[in-house]
Amino acid sequence: MASEAARAPRVEGRRSLSNAALAKLFLTPSVAWMALVALFPVLYAFVLSLYLYQGRLSEGFGGLENYTEAITDDRFWSAVIATLVFTVTSVAAEFMIGLGFALIMRQAFRGRGVTRAAILVPWVIPTVISAQMWFFMFNVTPGFWNDVLGIGDFNWLGQPNWAMFAIVFTDVWKTAPFVALLLLAGLQTIPEDIYESARVDGATAWQRFWNLTLPLLRPAILVALLFRTVDALRVFDLPQVMTQGAFGTETLSMLVQRFVVQTPNPGTGAAFSTLTFILVLGVGVIFVRFLGREFVESTAGG
Repeated sequence: MASEAARAPRVEGRRSLSNAALAKLFLTPSVAWMALVALFPVLYAFVLSLYLYQGRLSEGFGGLENYTEAITDDRFWSAVIATLVFTVTSVAAEFMIGLGFALIMRQAFRGRGVTRAAILVPWVIPTVISAQMWFFMFNVTPGFWNDVLGIGDFNWLGQPNWAMFAIVFTDVWKTAPFVALLLLAGLQTIPEDIYESARVDGATAWQRFWNLTLPLLRPAILVALLFRTVDALRVFDLPQVMTQGAFGTETLSMLVQRFVVQTPNPGTGAAFSTLTFILVLGVGVIFVRFLGREFVESTAGG
């Protein structure tokens, strides 16, 4: 009896180990398939970028010649600048507006359901439809904004800086509700007891927001900024519909489309695509490795 009781924990330990191994065995095919689906287009684009093309006809292996041509092309650096300007300005504005929306939607008041629905409506509209709608509103004809602001025939989409402003404005209008939804999910996880204790201690609304809400909301902020930054770096549809890349609004994704579809030059287009992927991947790694670690450490410390 004593020996059987002594052996029981070891049997249970082996059983739990075998269950873990069995779980890995079941998960391995799914993980391998997902990795294959995700990595195959990237690897194929990289291999394609190593070959030279005349039109769509391959001229043989060219090594890094397509990359040399890509990084020495002024259009590439103009597209990089346009993409970064769009990303920084749109994500910053979406975060600030989205945070305000999230704080409003968290409050309990009459008509909160209608308010939440109204805030989320722009996000539901397809991006191409939003771009076409705002194209007409910013265009000289029929000139909705010109009539509202009383500025005559001002050409929003026909000037470099104002064209980018119109595109950023449209993106913020459409996507700020998405950021608000992510931040609202984070706000819902903060216990109300913490705020009650802070009120009893005499903390003002600003002190509660700065010392409680923002630190506890940092994981949700990271997720929102990561999603929106990666998505903004790949923007294509808004500038394509509103300006077709004119007046300094051609982004990296648009440049890839130009060389793959319109020119066509699959090798150079694949090189542009690979460089874009490296940029997006690098930004994602920075968010996850550095900001993510800082947020987790500060949250754990609090």
